[in-house]
Amino acid sequence: MIEPGRKVAPSLGLMHFGLVLAGLGTALLGPILPVLAKQWGMLDSQSGLLMMAKFCGAFLGGVTVSGKLRRSLLLGLLAGAVGFGGFAVAPSMSLGCVGLFVGGFGLGQIITSVNILAGRRFTAHRGSALSMLNFSFSMGAMLSALLAAWLLPRFALRGVLGGFAALFLLGGAGLMLQMRGEGLDPEQFDKATLEAEPQVGLTGRVYLYFAALLVLYGGLETCLSGWLTTFALRYGDKTLAVSEYTTLLLWMSLTVGRAGASAVMLRVGEKTVQRWGLGLSAIFTAALATAHSALLIAGFAILLGLSLAPFFPATWALLIAERPTARQAGIVLAVSGLGAAALPWLMGVVSTRAGSLQVALVLPFAAALGLLGMSLFTPKNLAFTD
Repeated sequence: MIEPGRKVAPSLGLMHFGLVLAGLGTALLGPILPVLAKQWGMLDSQSGLLMMAKFCGAFLGGVTVSGKLRRSLLLGLLAGAVGFGGFAVAPSMSLGCVGLFVGGFGLGQIITSVNILAGRRFTAHRGSALSMLNFSFSMGAMLSALLAAWLLPRFALRGVLGGFAALFLLGGAGLMLQMRGEGLDPEQFDKATLEAEPQVGLTGRVYLYFAALLVLYGGLETCLSGWLTTFALRYGDKTLAVSEYTTLLLWMSLTVGRAGASAVMLRVGEKTVQRWGLGLSAIFTAALATAHSALLIAGFAILLGLSLAPFFPATWALLIAERPTARQAGIVLAVSGLGAAALPWLMGVVSTRAGSLQVALVLPFAAALGLLGMSLFTPKNLAFTD
């Protein structure tokens, strides 16, 4: 067992840094998609393929996380450096997809390993603790839109992406230094947490329930964050910079909302917070489809961010309370990448065929309703059933 209070790698600071990078990488395409579409002459359906490539990689990264969680985190940081570095120099959409797939694999390894580590490390008020950790993820996503709006008018896209890839190398170097400096066997932390809280595994029905929740949520959040800049450019303000700030508002409200959700879940159950957030998300998604001005689009972006904020930390806390194995938890988290890959791509296809991105918002609206229905009608053998 690890001595109480003894520091082990990864440090909490490095876990936050890893999730900031993961947030940046996850939200990367939304703010720069109009630039790439113009550069490579892509239709909406083709732009959706870039999102699909990244999130298919994230799915593969998530499902291949091993019980050696620190090694998975290190692999994720290195894969992020290689993948996003390759994307930075890609001369075409096809090679860009390859780079995004590798970078997405790194994101899947980082997000899954950090969330499993955190879920085991923080056993008291787990939902609140995970909400604060995922505050860093949302902060990274918020910075993605902010940095795109600030840096792209001043620097070439290739240079900005290259600098982003270098940050993954920095994180990997920091983790290796921590692992060498602590004087512990590389697997000691993983074994200690397993002994402290035995993992009994999920039953088939519970396994599928959580997987379905994460698939739909991954698609819902990515449909909104991935297409919001393009949506605002077409139906609100006609300038790219202002449209990018609309996506920034979405991620800012998600970030603030997760900090607020941490405090709320100290007093209100995760299930109640989850249901209220999903109901409001469905309402605001439908309202966004009717917006025809920059001000309205910005307002609904803020409301959507606040309503979506509690879902992931609340749901992950409920999952960890069921004591899944590391492999099961990794797969459940990873399948969110399937929804994030499929729904935004399908949204691009619907938009191209219908000639309207507003019509395509029916997909995230349906996803929000589906999630709300699943939250209201849970399997009877779950520990958190009302």
